[in-house]
Amino acid sequence: MLQQGCDASILLDYSPSGDTVEKSSMVNRLLLKGADMIDDIKLKLEEQCPQTVSCADTLAFTANEVMTMAGLPPRKPLGGRRDALVSLSSAADADNLPLPDWTMDQMVKLFTKKGFNIEEMVILLGAHSIGMAHCDLFIERAYNFQNTGKPDPSLTVEVLEELRKACPNLNTPKYRNPPVNFDATPTVLDNLFYKDMVERKRTLLITDSHILEDPRTLPIVQQFAHDASLFPRRFPEVMLKLGSLNVLTGNEGEIRKICRSTN
Repeated sequence: MLQQGCDASILLDYSPSGDTVEKSSMVNRLLLKGADMIDDIKLKLEEQCPQTVSCADTLAFTANEVMTMAGLPPRKPLGGRRDALVSLSSAADADNLPLPDWTMDQMVKLFTKKGFNIEEMVILLGAHSIGMAHCDLFIERAYNFQNTGKPDPSLTVEVLEELRKACPNLNTPKYRNPPVNFDATPTVLDNLFYKDMVERKRTLLITDSHILEDPRTLPIVQQFAHDASLFPRRFPEVMLKLGSLNVLTGNEGEIRKICRSTN
């Protein structure tokens, strides 16, 4: 979820106002990766088509290619976005980015504010079909859930053993813990993330466990778990909506030459 929308504000290293930028916000500072790759892509684009493809479009087109590389059918991306002139850490930290220990009501409120319904929220969380999470984000579920000194009671014995094997020491210094795959196919966008929930009650993040337990979302999770063709069809549609959220067009913003700084 972006600060304002798909406007490349996340890529700026500084703001003309001198304010701390979005890239340095509490969540983005830890999780944002790949900005250097965007720089390389943008450099090639500038060589071929000077000041034609915005950094916002570069991000959107890259995400589109990643989905194809992860096994989804190729789709023609939408262009025409322009780049933001402002980036504010304070806006990113002001409940605009979901945290891994949020309640379901907090999640629903955020996604609703951004224009997404509950089904679309569950679909976007399906991005966890690829990638991994460091133990720091969920290790307390395995050892000291909500400061009880006991594991999360929603975890099965099988999943609890798996998490404790992957994250053996609760007292490991923060961010020194190893990463754990969200599911067994971490480079493929498929429905295994949902199947693991339904068939094994396996989740890493608290926010993911909520969608398995909440009556508003459980039927949606079950539907995606049982129909292997549904998630690959719906995920690109909702990603298209996300990539069209509050975009700058026309004479708004700019088209940057370098994604890290305003022209």
